[in-house]
Amino acid sequence: MTKEIVTYKGFDKELKCRDFQFEIGKTFNHDGKVEVCGSGFHACEYPFDVFGYYPPADGRFAETISFGTTNREEGGDTKIASASIMIKAELNLSQFIQRGIEWIWIKIDKSLEQQIMTGNQSAATNTGDQSAATNTGNRSAATNTGDQSAAEVSGSQSVAASFGIEGKARASEGGAVVLCYRDEDGELIHIRASKVGENGIKPDTWYQLNEDGEFVEAA
Repeated sequence: MTKEIVTYKGFDKELKCRDFQFEIGKTFNHDGKVEVCGSGFHACEYPFDVFGYYPPADGRFAETISFGTTNREEGGDTKIASASIMIKAELNLSQFIQRGIEWIWIKIDKSLEQQIMTGNQSAATNTGDQSAATNTGNRSAATNTGDQSAAEVSGSQSVAASFGIEGKARASEGGAVVLCYRDEDGELIHIRASKVGENGIKPDTWYQLNEDGEFVEAA
């Protein structure tokens, strides 16, 4: 398969992934076998899947183009390996989350009211108001864009993200939460991400953002 695929990739603070140094705006090519989790350049089609490998509080993120020979794991997340990858543009956290929301609206059935996932490196996504997305797998993500909705993860190195009005999220030890504050018209005012154990975030505790963009415990 040689078509170009829009993907998203995470890096460490030095823009490295698996000790390979990347650079924004450059194209990189791999010679040899291409295999997910084995060889080639890795990226995800679904932005929030990237958080399972590079948590939002620690990573840098980019929109990428994967092309050439590609390989994906059946039954896994949206991660693919490719022979070539172009690091198109670096995205800040707000931009990256917006890409994830846009992907959800395109791909997910909007009639879905609740989704529960238990597999490792998996994702539960939800777009309905007053709904819940729950995930118990390690290195996984639960995301919710509906108003007055909740996202919850209990696996290690996992991310709970809630983006609707009065949304809330909680994560267990080793995880992270991503929250936003919107005004009554739905305009995005603040967005923050934190690992559990930092910024006063306690494990297995529900949080929201207040009008000042501060984490506050929620019922």
